[in-house]
Amino acid sequence: MLSYLFEFDEETQKKVSKHATVAGLIFIILGFGGMLYPQIMSIVTVFFVGWLLALGGFAAGYFTWMTARNDWLGWLKAFALTATGFFIIFLPLPGVAAVGLLLAFYFLLDAFSNAAIGLSMKPYKGWWIWLINAFFSFILAVVFIIGWPFSAMWLVGFFVGISLFLDGFILLFMGSYLKNGTNQNNR
Repeated sequence: MLSYLFEFDEETQKKVSKHATVAGLIFIILGFGGMLYPQIMSIVTVFFVGWLLALGGFAAGYFTWMTARNDWLGWLKAFALTATGFFIIFLPLPGVAAVGLLLAFYFLLDAFSNAAIGLSMKPYKGWWIWLINAFFSFILAVVFIIGWPFSAMWLVGFFVGISLFLDGFILLFMGSYLKNGTNQNNR
């Protein structure tokens, strides 16, 4: 399924390797920061989600204004997105709890998608690292669901940090693998 990742010409492979390594290092640094300061990472995550919702509300309002000014459902959607976004921005603690629940479901989906990626890469070297990431994502989801909502303030940031750290490690691993060249026989 993902064999196309390893069928680059040599120049493209080196370019992808370089960018995967840089992105991996950035993810590792952000992840480590999130693990050290989970409350800050929680607030940053919630602000990010809040601004995404608010900007989505502005975009929905603009679209409604430009296409169907009398469409009350379009205005309702724009209002709901904008109001929810600003609610999360100005009252971040309930937002942290809500985002915490969403992240628990994200980690469940991340676990299943990483397992699928790993199994689809099975004949290639490094396929098992995706399964390890899947296992840890599943554990994170279970721990989060058990402690929610009381532990959301530190778990959101801590788990986002762990996820970024693991994703950074995988990017570094894949960047190194692509840099050294691919050989299906080197499993």
